[in-house]
Amino acid sequence: MTNKHYDNAMKRLKENNVRITPQRQIILKYLIENDNHPTVETIFNVLDKTFPNLSMATVYNNLRLFKKLNLIIELPSVDSGYRYDFYDHPHLHAACDICNKIIDIDDPEFAEIEKNLKDKTCTVGFKPTVSSISIHGICKECQEKLANQ
Repeated sequence: MTNKHYDNAMKRLKENNVRITPQRQIILKYLIENDNHPTVETIFNVLDKTFPNLSMATVYNNLRLFKKLNLIIELPSVDSGYRYDFYDHPHLHAACDICNKIIDIDDPEFAEIEKNLKDKTCTVGFKPTVSSISIHGICKECQEKLANQ
């Protein structure tokens, strides 16, 4: 499945006249293959081990480009930073306010909810491009830790 996502992403880059560089390829592959909603630092630290000439600025710049092309979404983090997610289909996010973990939640009804929300925003003259809905709370693991204190 990831090959299909990767091929579609490469096609979108080419349609937008974006040069396909090795750095873009490895950053995009990492985002497609991992659902850990990484930070810029996480992406850099993981990829720097196998691609030592990668810079933090390159990661930032490519994430900005991928976001602009709606290949990824940027999720605010409780630590005032951002986390990133490859956007292959509409889905919800559950974000833990203690450990900062983000979990994807697929809901078959969400696509219809998202369509309705986008339609409503269009009625006020706003043109939506991508949406992200996050539910904040405390994950199961953090609840267990709090209960055992």
